[in-house]
Amino acid sequence: MTTEPFVSLVEDTRPSPATPFQHLFHAFLDDYFGAYPVWATLTGHHLLDHQWGDFSESGRLARLAMVDEHQRSFRDMPEADLSADERIDRGIMLELLDHLRFEEGVLREPSWDPLAYVYVAGSGLFGLLARDYAPWSHRGNAFLHRVQGLAQVFEDARANLLGLPDRPVSLLHTDTALSQLSGVGDLIDEGIAEAQRRAEAGEEPDLLAALQDAAGPAREALERFRAALDTEIRGRAEGDGRLGPGLFQQKLHHTLSSDLGYAELRSRARRDYELVRGEMVRLSRDLWATWKPEEPLPQETDENDDVDSRIVRGVLDAIATEHRRPDELLEWCQQEVARIEDFCRERSLIGLPDEALRITWTPVFMRAYGRAFLDSPGPLDQGQSSYFWITPPDESGPPEDVESYLREDNDRMLRLLCIHEGVPGHYLQLAWSNRSPSLVRSIFSNGMFAEGWAVYVTQVMMDLGYGGDDPALMLNHWKFYLRAITNAIMDVEIHTAGMDEAAAMELMVEGGFQEPDEARAKWLRARLTSTQLCTYYLGSLEMWDMEVAARQRAALASGAGLDAVPAQRIVGDLGETPGFEYRAHLESVIRHGSPPIKWVARILGHRN
Repeated sequence: MTTEPFVSLVEDTRPSPATPFQHLFHAFLDDYFGAYPVWATLTGHHLLDHQWGDFSESGRLARLAMVDEHQRSFRDMPEADLSADERIDRGIMLELLDHLRFEEGVLREPSWDPLAYVYVAGSGLFGLLARDYAPWSHRGNAFLHRVQGLAQVFEDARANLLGLPDRPVSLLHTDTALSQLSGVGDLIDEGIAEAQRRAEAGEEPDLLAALQDAAGPAREALERFRAALDTEIRGRAEGDGRLGPGLFQQKLHHTLSSDLGYAELRSRARRDYELVRGEMVRLSRDLWATWKPEEPLPQETDENDDVDSRIVRGVLDAIATEHRRPDELLEWCQQEVARIEDFCRERSLIGLPDEALRITWTPVFMRAYGRAFLDSPGPLDQGQSSYFWITPPDESGPPEDVESYLREDNDRMLRLLCIHEGVPGHYLQLAWSNRSPSLVRSIFSNGMFAEGWAVYVTQVMMDLGYGGDDPALMLNHWKFYLRAITNAIMDVEIHTAGMDEAAAMELMVEGGFQEPDEARAKWLRARLTSTQLCTYYLGSLEMWDMEVAARQRAALASGAGLDAVPAQRIVGDLGETPGFEYRAHLESVIRHGSPPIKWVARILGHRN
């Protein structure tokens, strides 16, 4: 079957460039979108919705050449041609291009990580179905072209997955790819079902037959790739995805936009690990009589008895019994987000977004990466929904695993999750980011900014009294923050020091008071990814640094002096500062898009 050439029915939504820098950036985006068309779709640029990109070795070399060309262009721009904002944006672009060169030229995950292809295939199909950003005649035909192009994607994957001299194909990533690959087939089925509904309504009736014809070869390509993963690729899969100290440090530099060494990161995290555990002990001793009224407060039995951990665990275990059933999770979180929004409105804490938020189950192709996500529309899309994804418990497994899942994400932990993923966390922050007049800062969203904001603003909500009538919520909050710290420790230890499963589980379950089901999921995620799990903890610290600096500026301006800003005991809990107003500060942080935090700190320091 031949396919008609794809004709886009949407316009380029980018604003027309007006300055030399904007012209240069526009030209870069043309090349970047062409090199990564799935990413372009997710960003809201829909002229290339029918394409996958070139996954061949020649495609990789072309992308590296593209990086070199644009890096020279940005570096050679005369300072006189740049505004103050554009000088910030050029700095961000030069760091981004360095990162791209590292990804394509050094890390080269598509050579050893089969899961990379499952992610791009799932994203490329899901992005066309999830949001009604264009007529079905555009999205449906783009979906058809991508279904027809799946065979080439997976052929290139088989050719690429040979490993590198110092990095063989990862067996862990191979097995995980096999477990997630069915999600791509599910999306083909969803596309056909959508085409069926549209055809029955008289919309694009010919598309249904074309898509049904294309689905057969696409499924055959999926099965060939599955068979290759299970045989030839598995046969050379001798790696486990651990980067080692040198490569981890290089990647950490790009992830954090910082020269912080992983040893210093680990040292800081270990220090705060002890501080947070101490706070949890204090709270648990106070809460014991409320949650364990029939039992006396445990006493130390001998010098080896960790009685403090027994007290914390006892209280957390009692709190964890208050949890939803699996079929209640989505509706409960929807109601909790509404309650949080009411709290923010009552206190005029921050401007709330107008974009719709849909709370749904995580698509299958994404479930290996975590338990909850926020999927925001791209900054070039307007008026589209955000998705708050929750990965459901696997009810086909042992009942005790399901119960462990629900105990970890108990009612109070869900309240914190709704702040983190929803309001004023990712959903709100990314909605603000999409309004930024700087496309550099909105399109190239920095993960450490996003995760740091979500952890930081959860503490702000606690400090301002959200759930203040429920001390058990505060205990769970510190457990949530302790998880960010153990994530960072584990990220470093796994990829630089060979941490094994027993040590990781001890850190999370015994040290971090996590349920075994949560800890097992995080053990998998920490090995599948690298450096991302550091961003929650470090990003939140940098957010607090910005708040402290803002409070100090306000105190000096009011004549109160720096003594008006107390030292943080752990993080937050700074009380009142003369001249400091939370809404003004929070909105000043998130109105600049989502660049690396250091650039926002520089902007605020220069302007405030």
